[in-house]
Amino acid sequence: MASLFLQRARWSLQITRTPKSFAICFSTALPRRSRQSAITSQANSNLRSSQGNRHQGSPHRDDLQSTIRVTRACQTQQARAATTSSATSSPTHPASPTDRIQLSGEEAVRTDDLTSGLGDKPIVLDEQARQVDWARSFHGLSSEAFSKESAEALLAPIGLDDIEVKPDGIVYLPEIKYRRILNKAFGPGAWGLAPRGETIVTAKAVTREYALVALGRLVSVARGEQDYFSPEGIPTAVEGCKSNALMRCCKDLGVASELWDPRFIRKFIVEHAKEVWVEHQQTQKRRRIWMRKDDHVKYPFKIYTPPTQGSGRSNNAKY
Repeated sequence: MASLFLQRARWSLQITRTPKSFAICFSTALPRRSRQSAITSQANSNLRSSQGNRHQGSPHRDDLQSTIRVTRACQTQQARAATTSSATSSPTHPASPTDRIQLSGEEAVRTDDLTSGLGDKPIVLDEQARQVDWARSFHGLSSEAFSKESAEALLAPIGLDDIEVKPDGIVYLPEIKYRRILNKAFGPGAWGLAPRGETIVTAKAVTREYALVALGRLVSVARGEQDYFSPEGIPTAVEGCKSNALMRCCKDLGVASELWDPRFIRKFIVEHAKEVWVEHQQTQKRRRIWMRKDDHVKYPFKIYTPPTQGSGRSNNAKY
């Protein structure tokens, strides 16, 4: 007896031949290998048994009947194997819209919660009193005006004796006097500066954003800056950056608003400032600087008196 079995992706063919019979089994379904091997062994055993019984009765008739029985059994078992294989390999049905709604119920609840806000409410810290994260919040901005007493202290004209003049002619109010005005308007401890970001240090300057908070309300936001000349001066520059931000925040409250008025600045320069020649006592370099009329030149400079006409210019003079 000889048996040939061919298997492809979508069909299988089994050919069995004996000395007096010939059987062909063709199936379009892909059976499992384990079942096919069992089918093949069973067919082989049946054929062997038919060969052993050829001497009884009609040998040709017995072999033909045995081969037909084996072929039918092979077809039946292959059909069952194909049905089982197709049921196992069939994809699961996608979830219906109702199932998807049930599965995403928690997500739908979270989406509904987001419609009531964008999630950027002020953070409440875990402390006894309610706290606001001033690094992000704008709580209380323009909610109401300050009291009449606070407004009078903030908008009061600054004294002319408090104004200073830089050597380049810029007039300014020292930062300590801004703090005194705020203490007078709100009281010590009722106002403060809250940083709203990290300190940025560049090659020559330090900058940081601050928020001015008074009586539990945000008043103004400004970015301060301060130059430095060496790494050792960065801590001092950070403090100067904070004071610069305070001055800019106070501008929104009307503190020292005269210093932002060009007409007031020009009038003050004419009436209370002067420009003088000074000489550096070590390098002998000479330059012109601005200063208050009631002020005096400080070390390392000294007043330089130009030579009178006809006396000529000194050979060692540096400009």
